[in-house]
Amino acid sequence: MAASNWNLDKSHSGITFSVRHMMITNVRGSFNDFNASVSADPASLSDLDATVTIEVGSIDTKDEGRDGHLKSPDFFNAEQFPQITFKKTALVSKGGEDYSLTGDLTIAGVTKSVTLNTEISGPAKDPWGNTKFGVVADGAINRSDFGLTWNAALETGGFLVGDAIKIHIELEFAQG
Repeated sequence: MAASNWNLDKSHSGITFSVRHMMITNVRGSFNDFNASVSADPASLSDLDATVTIEVGSIDTKDEGRDGHLKSPDFFNAEQFPQITFKKTALVSKGGEDYSLTGDLTIAGVTKSVTLNTEISGPAKDPWGNTKFGVVADGAINRSDFGLTWNAALETGGFLVGDAIKIHIELEFAQG
């Protein structure tokens, strides 16, 4: 199979995150509007080219007030920086379906190199004859590295919002 373009199947894809809240639990959220462009030969991923674009305004933590605060200049500043982007810079096989995926992650105008533990599965034919492959990526970033430093001290010590953000990405692609 030669390198070709792959289309994101949004109905089988998701981007979620979690962050420590009050040092006792995690708040989970997702981004509901995102896209990915991929050019790849799944049989030989060495030349894979991939970019993911996330619309900050689509953040959803199941709390409208919190979502509004996250879009504000205290956090993502969605009006000035409406998108988060990830552009692949390296993909290293760890054997089988396991990879180390490195890319430039840009949040609120700050770009940092981030490495995610990644599984790439496929290609496989679905029941309708479409060729598909899947990507599952997990990792963590420090929000302060991207200038997202707003916080509030707790009277019992510690802070309202943790610095570590856990990221979970599941994407399914159809050959275009």
